[in-house]
Formats: sequence, C-alpha cells, structure tokens
Amino acid sequence: MWSTQRARWGRLCHRAMSSGSSGPLGFIGLGNMGGPMARNLLKAGHEVVGFDVSESNLSAFAAAGGQALGSPREVAAAARTVVTMLPSNPHIREVYLGSSGILAAGGASSGSLLIDCSTCEPSVSKEVAAAADERGAVAVDAPVSGGTIGAEQASLTFMVGGSDSGFEAAKLILELMGKKVVHCGDVGMGQAAKLCNNLVLGISMAAVCEGHALAGRLGLDQKKLADILNTSSARCWSSDTYNPCPGVMEGVPSARGYTGGFACDLMLKDLDLAHSAAFSSQPRLALPTGGLALQLYSQMSARGHGHKDFSGLYEHIAAGPDKSS
Repeated sequence: MWSTQRARWGRLCHRAMSSGSSGPLGFIGLGNMGGPMARNLLKAGHEVVGFDVSESNLSAFAAAGGQALGSPREVAAAARTVVTMLPSNPHIREVYLGSSGILAAGGASSGSLLIDCSTCEPSVSKEVAAAADERGAVAVDAPVSGGTIGAEQASLTFMVGGSDSGFEAAKLILELMGKKVVHCGDVGMGQAAKLCNNLVLGISMAAVCEGHALAGRLGLDQKKLADILNTSSARCWSSDTYNPCPGVMEGVPSARGYTGGFACDLMLKDLDLAHSAAFSSQPRLALPTGGLALQLYSQMSARGHGHKDFSGLYEHIAAGPDKSS
C-alpha cells in the first residue's frame, strides 16, 4: 500500500512541476482575493480555467486572459491542479462535494491535486481531503495571509496542511502567488494556523482603530500618530501596511471608502471559527480579548457595514456607541 501511495505522489509531483506544458491550472472563486491570485498564475505563463458564481468576476478573469467555465466540475475535468478561494464552510462543501462540484462524477480524476486557499474549520478540510482520497486525488488546505494587497503583489503567506509530498507538489503552484509557503502539518493544520493568525489580526486591527479614534478626539495629527506607531512599540501590520484611518496611507481600503478588501463579515466568520475551535479544544480555552473583538465586528456588521473592509471598524469606533456611521 505504501509503495502504491508513494508512486502516486511521485507522479503528482512530476505533473505539478511540468503543469505549464501538461495542461491548464484551474481556479474557483475569483473575487477580491481569488481574482488577483488567478491573474498571477496567468502572468507566470500558465493557462488558467476558472469559475465563479459572479458574472462580473468571470468577465474580469476572462479579460485578463483566463478561460471561464460553467461549474466547478468542468474546471476539475479540464485541469489536473485546481486552486479554490471560497468564503466559508458551506461554499467549500458545495464546490467540492456538491452535485456539480470538483469531486462529483466527471470532475477531478485520480492524481488530481486540489489546493484549497479558503479559511474554514479544520474538520471541513479533513472532510474534503477524505473525499478526494476516495477518488484517488490529493487535497491540501492552504489558507493565506496578506490581504488583497498581498494577493495583487503575489506576496501572500500560505499555511499548508497535508502530507510532505502533498505540500511539495502544492508549493510549486503556491510560490507563483506568494512569497512564503509554510508546511504546518497534516491536513487541517493550515486552517489551524490561519485561525490563530486571524484571531491576532482582528484584535490588533481593533487596537489600531481605537488608537486612531482617540487621536482624532484629542486633535492629534493622524499621520504623525501612524509614524509614531510604525517606529515604536505599537508597530504591527494593521498600522504599517493596512492602516485603517482615512488619509494616512494610499492604496489600502481606508483610502477608498473601505472597499475592495477583506470584508468585516469574513473577519467575523474567522473569529467565530476561532472561538468554536477554542470551545471544542481539550481542555476548553477561553479567548477573552478575541471575544471583545468579536463583539466589535458584530456591532459593525449589525449597523449594515458587514460588506466593508474590516478596517472600517475605525469608523464604527469613532462614531461612538449611539451613532450610525
């Protein structure tokens, strides 16, 4: 059995290394993150076939040189390596396990490599990997960090869960879309790393938003505060790369009305997943600071701003508890 599995992995790695000549790559989920990631594969010289439920996303993908197909199953039938970037657990299950999904009859075949860059519960990644294994395919979880800026600049960090051989095969593709690819362990451990990362990110962004909101109340110049934060003990990614205060930094969501970024509702989803994982851990782990962050993003979403980038929490905090931003 081991020799058969090893042979399968050897063939898989060989196909991944020569994927540019052996056929197209597949990409499913062409939104704010997936769209730029797929374009980076095109820029690297690969033929890419893709699918998204949004016609506008598909049109943008086609305009960049991709070939739009009609379903996840069609993408998996056309491409031996498929990358997915999807919003949440139900979307992942539908795209992989649904009647027109990647693993449906007529979709992925034996030896296919499936790389899921979404963020979900580790148990969902394990469920997908088990279903893929039944078809002779290989699935790894490879959630990302770096936001839309990282997706556009191909500077993402990928946290990968899977076997050693699966990681090596996926790494050849992921390196075209990011600058760092880390093997975190078996299937599901990429998701575990991502949940921990986004827990810290959500908390740190809330702290930076509070600091800038206080600066505004005290009459402190916001750019000067950012300069101080970014060269002192409060320095963090939320301040020096993705600053939430309008007028401080160009090229980030706060400079364009909190559009085109990582939606508040997605951060809310990730924090909820982190809390669910902590609740089910043994012994059970409390996340007190994460709980406060979860409340803040929940309030922002409840005010009707769940579609805005999560750094829009600055507006929510600055508006005060009794005002609508």
